[in-house]
Amino acid sequence: MSQRTTHHDTFVIARTYPVPPARVFHAWADPSAKARWFACHDEWQSEGHELDFRIGGREYLRSVPPGGPAHVYEARYQDIVPGQRIVYTYDMHLGDTRISVSLATVEFRPAGSGTRLRFTEQAVFLDGADSVASRERGTGELLDTLGAALAREPAAT
Repeated sequence: MSQRTTHHDTFVIARTYPVPPARVFHAWADPSAKARWFACHDEWQSEGHELDFRIGGREYLRSVPPGGPAHVYEARYQDIVPGQRIVYTYDMHLGDTRISVSLATVEFRPAGSGTRLRFTEQAVFLDGADSVASRERGTGELLDTLGAALAREPAAT
């Protein structure tokens, strides 16, 4: 049996969006709105996204990069305060291998007429298959994609 390892780490990312907290929260809570920004990379093939946004609800995303193994994200919502915070736990799999388990907190605060989003992730990375640097970079890219999606959306969401 090979040596199994764990690495625990935490990162925090903040973004400011020029729209009210209710719109940013909606982008996380509404299945069609979230699907517009939560699909990883444009060249990846999405093979299913499900969102049951409620305490105890589940989110699932399976996406495949060109020539690569599937990346599977499976989350469970632990706490939701509308317009203020979301707390969820999630596993990441690469193919059939679990590569991490995380606790994530997303906080939404007014910032003038916009929103200050603070994303905190506490993770355990398993057997060297992923790293905090990679996860933080990927999460930052997703939050930038969220910003672009918010800029394209009409104000009446």
